[in-house]
Amino acid sequence: MPRALVLYDPDCGFCTRTAHQVGRWHRGIDIEPITARRLREHGIDPGRAEREMPYVAPDGSIAYGHRAWAGILRAGPWPARILGRAMTAPGLDRLSASVYRWVAEHREILPGGNPSCALPASEPEASGNPPNRPIRG
Repeated sequence: MPRALVLYDPDCGFCTRTAHQVGRWHRGIDIEPITARRLREHGIDPGRAEREMPYVAPDGSIAYGHRAWAGILRAGPWPARILGRAMTAPGLDRLSASVYRWVAEHREILPGGNPSCALPASEPEASGNPPNRPIRG
């Protein structure tokens, strides 16, 4: 059975640190730095992957940002699964998206962050990328 895959920005200290933390507590997910080859292989939008962490579920579906985190948590041990489901529940989905957006926009000042972690100036919504697709599970 295929495993889930999380791709992270290897130039961002915060992203690298967070990805390694996930790898320590969640052995069922492959964690790799973003590469052009992996983006092409999974049909991941490179611009979007720069702004929102992509998660490739075992069935090949892709989620970004807070929905990527929900997918990671849903694939984890039972307490994490509850949080993963709650993150995308009606009423909490927008809150989870806002929290993720804040973290992404401030990752250069978070633990492990540095100036190279800063996102480009344009807004993700202005990129014309499709919205997150829900992950089943």
